[in-house]
Parts: sequence; C-alpha cells; structure tokens
Amino acid sequence: MVRSITVDLGERSYPIHIGSGLLRDIGRQCVQAGFPLRSPLLVVSDSEVAPRYLPVVEASLREQGYSVVSHVIEAGEASKSLAVYEDVITTAIQAGLDRSSAVLALGGGVVGDLAGFVAASYMRGIGFVQIPTTILAHDSSVGGKVAVNHPLAKNMIGAFYQPTMVVYDLDTLSTLPPRQVSSGLAEVVKHGLILDREFAYWCREHASALLALNAEALGYALERGCAIKAEVVGNDEREHGQRAILNLGHTIGHAIEAVGGYGVFLHGEAIAIGMAGSALLAAKLGRDQAIYEDTVSMLSALGLPVRLPAEYSEDELMEAMMHDKKFKEGKMTFIVPDSIGVVSIVNDVQQSAVREVISQLKEEGSPW
Repeated sequence: MVRSITVDLGERSYPIHIGSGLLRDIGRQCVQAGFPLRSPLLVVSDSEVAPRYLPVVEASLREQGYSVVSHVIEAGEASKSLAVYEDVITTAIQAGLDRSSAVLALGGGVVGDLAGFVAASYMRGIGFVQIPTTILAHDSSVGGKVAVNHPLAKNMIGAFYQPTMVVYDLDTLSTLPPRQVSSGLAEVVKHGLILDREFAYWCREHASALLALNAEALGYALERGCAIKAEVVGNDEREHGQRAILNLGHTIGHAIEAVGGYGVFLHGEAIAIGMAGSALLAAKLGRDQAIYEDTVSMLSALGLPVRLPAEYSEDELMEAMMHDKKFKEGKMTFIVPDSIGVVSIVNDVQQSAVREVISQLKEEGSPW
C-alpha cells in the first residue's frame, strides 16, 4: 500500500509517497518526475545509510539509463557544515551536473538539509528529491527548509527550496536503533501537539506499537504527521505567519544542540526537552498546568527526555538563543501551547521567564 499526499504550492506542488519497497522504484519515479536521462544525477548519503541502501538506489537509477555519481558524508550533525557542503559541490562540478540534473538525498535530516542546500545553490538551483530513511526525516524532508549549521547557531545558513518529490520507503526504518526511533517520534507527536489534539493522544496510546515499528501504526502516524506539515506549509511556505507553529520546542531545543556541540542530544531529544520547556512557559503565562503534565506524559511514553542535565549552563543556553532566528529586539518569540493541539505565537517573551524555565528543566536532574 502506497500512501500519497500532496504539498499544495501551486505550480511548485509536489507529492509525498509513503510505502514499502519504494527504493527499488526510484529510477522510474525520476523519469516520471521529468529528469532527463542525459543529465547526471548526484546521490548524497551518509556512512550509516549508504552501505544498506545506496546500491539499491544506484541500480534503480542506472536501470533507467541515468548516469549516477554518489557522495557519502560522515553520519552525524557535524556534517552539516560549510566545509562538507563545499566537498559535495566539488563532486557535483566534477561529475558534470547541469541545470537539468538533480540531487537525491538518501538519508535522515542531516543528509536532506545538506543535499537540499547543495541543490538550491548549485547553478542557482537544480532538481531535488528527498528519500528519507529515518522517522525524524518525515518532518525535515517536507517543506523545503534546507541549511547547514554555523558553529554559533543551527541552520543559520540556508534557503527555502522545495523538493520535486519525497519518496519515503518504510522498509528503511526497520534498521533504526531504538534511540533514533524515539528521536524521530518527537517530531511526529509535535504535529499533534500543534494542530491535532486527537492525534497527539493517539500517539501516547499507541506508543508501544510505534516504538516497536508496527507497520500499521507507523504508516498511519507518518501519513498524519506529513499531512499536518503539508497543510501548514501549503498555507505559509516561507514562515511569514502560521508556519512558525512548526517550531514548537525548537528555540530551546536548538540551543541545547548548539551548547552540546551537536553531539550530546539527538535532534528529536533536544526538541522534546524544548517542548517540555514550552509547556512550562505556557503555565507561567497563565495556561493550564495540565498542558505541561500531558505533554510530558506523551514525550515520556515515547522514550524521550524531558529534563536538562545539571551541567548545562543557563548562561550558555541563553546566549545560544540570542543567535536564534526567532530572537528580535531583546525579546524572544516562542510557540506556546494554549491546549493540547492548539498553540499561539508569542512574540514578546521576557528573557527572565525563559531563564526560569531553563532552571526548572534542570531541577529534577538529568533525563538519563
């Protein structure tokens, strides 16, 4: 069964295909998408994904007649750098990619963000195909945000650049380690927390099935998560308004990642702590305390951390948030839950309130 969703952006609309066995069909999908056989294709993958799935993708593309070159980066957030970006661009130039070529991102969010930025900037923009292989990438592969990190701030160097299509082969998820599964589910439940109360509670109720990678539960969860994001992106592609709600938990979460050098917490883990922090902030701003309690119970059920380690410096976290794109004129912008499934964009959060939240996130000790 293949589930298909459309991200509605007028002439730049594109499909998301979710199902099993799709990697073997990627060559035909590229032909249908209109990529000419005369133009080389570049597949970007990482050191963990490539040994498992790159040969299948390359074979499918070559079977259709494409010339294919691959570039394998080291797995991990550290590869989202300008230095690695330059290496991939060099591969593209040496392979003779032209304006009708495409970059295929085979991997998780790091690969998708990096490869997407390459596609957006090479010859001022060429074709781009997302082939996510993690649960987390159900979020990052949809919506067209592509970027690399600066040592001082995550995703500071990037662009809005939509893919031609997203091809999501669920078979690739079977090899994910448990920690990666939980990390990915953070963004799944986030979509419920921002826009679908029933789905958020469904994630808590079906946490065991999701963690066990039950095909039926996971297929539904990813379809619903992608559909929610597609709806938001379709209404506000460049984050002038509603799209900002997708950043629930990300202001604190990105700061946690930056202070940890992008190596302590996985992205979803950092965002989970950030969502717990946003729910704490909601209580400080007069919302119901039950929002925090339910948020924490949902995240905990999925095996996610909701506390900061004691050694994390409040000053360093606040400094990292000052570099966040959502920091303006001395005030901080936060996505704050009004209830489960409903959030508000609050543009004038005082730094003192955020510092109190950071302190409270550390009170009960390490999440590990």
